[in-house]
Amino acid sequence: MLFDDGCRLCRTAKSWLAGRAQIVPLEFVAAGSDEARRRYPALDPADTLADITVVADDGGVYTGDAAWLVCLWALDGYRGLAARLAQPHLRPVARRVAQSAGSLRGRSGPIEPPPAWPGSPDRYRQDCGDSCGT
Repeated sequence: MLFDDGCRLCRTAKSWLAGRAQIVPLEFVAAGSDEARRRYPALDPADTLADITVVADDGGVYTGDAAWLVCLWALDGYRGLAARLAQPHLRPVARRVAQSAGSLRGRSGPIEPPPAWPGSPDRYRQDCGDSCGT
């Protein structure tokens, strides 16, 4: 995952992702860094600084809401949420969430993720009595 290391929101998102159990290991590389240029010479550093970018191990490149969905899919306990949000009727919701998060970039003040956001697996299990799985 390429992220803007100069952005507080991006660093918070990176920390949140890194703090979760991962089914598929996520590696975090500062966008525009020498390491990013070395690993991904075909990617435009300005583009990777403008929007979250995920490079899959097969070389696939995902940006914006697709990148966030890939990150959620990589986390233990979040695959079901990623799959639901990727469905055509919910994809606009995922896109709006990603765009809303992007609009917060650069704002001052601490950014703390809520302890149990409404779509978190724990909250989801509570809502459905753990009968629908993730």
